[in-house]
This record gives sequence, C-alpha cells and structure tokens, in this order.
Amino acid sequence: MRDPVIGITADSEQPGGYSKFPWYAIRENYCSSVRQAGGVPIVLPHELSLVQHYVNMLDGLLVSGGNFDVDPALFGAATRHPKVTVKEGRTDFELAMTRAMLAADKPILGICGGQQLLAVAMGGTLIQHIPDEVGAPLAHEQPNPRDQAGHDVDIKQGTLLHRITGETRVPVNSAHHQAVKDVPGHLVIDAVAPDGVIEGIEDPSRKFCIGVQWHPEFHISPADVRLFAAFIDACRT
Repeated sequence: MRDPVIGITADSEQPGGYSKFPWYAIRENYCSSVRQAGGVPIVLPHELSLVQHYVNMLDGLLVSGGNFDVDPALFGAATRHPKVTVKEGRTDFELAMTRAMLAADKPILGICGGQQLLAVAMGGTLIQHIPDEVGAPLAHEQPNPRDQAGHDVDIKQGTLLHRITGETRVPVNSAHHQAVKDVPGHLVIDAVAPDGVIEGIEDPSRKFCIGVQWHPEFHISPADVRLFAAFIDACRT
C-alpha cells in the first residue's frame, strides 16, 4: 500500500523579509509530523483554479495555522474587531479546498486557525477576540515557547478524539486570540479548555474530520503523535 499524499495549506506573505516579492511559508514540523506518521506531505500553493486537481491527487488535507484571522463577514458578523487581521487570498483558497475535500469525503485535520476555518466552512461562528468575550480567560497566547505546554484541555469521552488519544486531559500549547464560538448540530465539541474555550471539534458522520485549537505538530504529548497517526491511517482507506 502506498503512503497517503497529504496536502498542507501554506501561509502567504507580502514582500519583505525572505523575499522582495510575495512568498509562501510553512513551518517545517507540519511536514515532518505528516512524514513521521507515514504520509507524504505536499505544500499547496493558493491556486483556486487547481482546487479540484488538488482534491483528485490528495488522500487528506491538513489546514495549517497562521498569524491571521478568518474574516468575520464569512460567519455573518456585522463588525470586525480591531485585533482581527485577515489574509483574504489564503482564506479564499482554504475555504475552497476544505469544502471540496468535504464534498469528496476525504480526511481533514484542521490545526489552530485551521480548526477555525473548518468550523466556518461547516457553518460555525468564531469568537473574534477571547479577552473580550470570555470571562477570566487563560493565556491562550502563551508567553512561554510554543514547543512547551501552555495549559491543559479536557477531552470528551466517547468522541473520536478520545478514542484516538486514550486520554481525558492532555497538555497543549496555545497560540491564538480567536476560537470557535458555535457549531452546527452535526458537529461535536470534543475538547474544551478549563476556561470554557472550545479546543476541539469533529464531524462524527465522516471518516475523519477533526479540528484542534492547539498545535499537535510540536508533539507536546503522546496524544499529539497519536492524532497524526490516526489522521494518516484514515487517509489510507
């Protein structure tokens, strides 16, 4: 059996830093985590005309995170919080890719902003700025390095995430100021932070469709390694 091919969405940057011209970026551990789990990572340029071609060639999709936000207009918000920063071209591509992979019922793993994108693609809404909407919030933009835990999350028993990890509480890293607010009825909230912030969602009607708010590609705990392994295993069938 061949190793499954996993598309990973890249970040996009304007001229400056690496290049005087627009450029794509992806953190190495997104790719290495896919490979370590047995997949073949392929970084996807933001070409809307190639979405169906990508879907045809891929066995699974990893929607990565980034230092930006989903446009609140996409989930029906009338105003945009001052802390919200958008990347319209990236979001347009990721929404198109996610919806096309959902239509093909191919496995999807959304990470951090990728979870938020997945929620919006399936009809959910977002908290635009956690400190303004959550009472006594944790430090979801943790001050310590991202390869260390920032807080724990509680995993709901009976969910796919629980079956994968075998845990009801795991340590995670945290690098976000937004979060999933509401999800449609066909989605399940499978992980929550102690302050009530949604940390994981899944669609039990699909073979594999999970979003997590943390960054499992850093392998903070064995649960993170198991999540990647389960994602790649689902992409084999």
